[in-house]
Amino acid sequence: MININDIKNGMTIIVDGSVCQIMEFLHVKPGKGPAFVRIKLKNLRTGSTVERTFNTNIKFEKAMIEKVSMQFLYENSDKYNFMNMETYEQIELDKSTLGDDYKYLKEGITVEISFYNGDVLGLTLPEKIEYTVTNTEPAVKGNTATNATKDAELENGLVVKVPLFINENDVIIVSTKDGKYDSRA
Repeated sequence: MININDIKNGMTIIVDGSVCQIMEFLHVKPGKGPAFVRIKLKNLRTGSTVERTFNTNIKFEKAMIEKVSMQFLYENSDKYNFMNMETYEQIELDKSTLGDDYKYLKEGITVEISFYNGDVLGLTLPEKIEYTVTNTEPAVKGNTATNATKDAELENGLVVKVPLFINENDVIIVSTKDGKYDSRA
């Protein structure tokens, strides 16, 4: 059990039977009344975020999350297959389990999958991933009056806005946080 005064950002705890990650917390000691702690929690099963207030005498059970580095192998009709590179064990995850992260997957990429008691909680992508541009329109000369970008389709089907100088077969880096073009590779 963890005392509420020993919590840290990023720690995983069990609150009301749900596995939650502490996003941020604030210890408040008002002029009148007892001290309390306001915690912003992210439910790791549902992805929802809530803010809760607790007394300072509360204790939490620490959730032991296992993070395993796995390689994405292939997609098969809304099923995504990953392989543990140490044990060569393969798992298959549904599109619903991955959330919006499925858009950034490409064959051979290494991701971190979180498990709690054998159940998959989700995956963590690298911050930036390299992709090859498979289709984009040629730049139109003089088309720089406004934001000078164009659409580019990547090797995994993702479409992002890129600068006009990017051509087909160029390798670019895309941020997985916001899905935007970052730079050339």
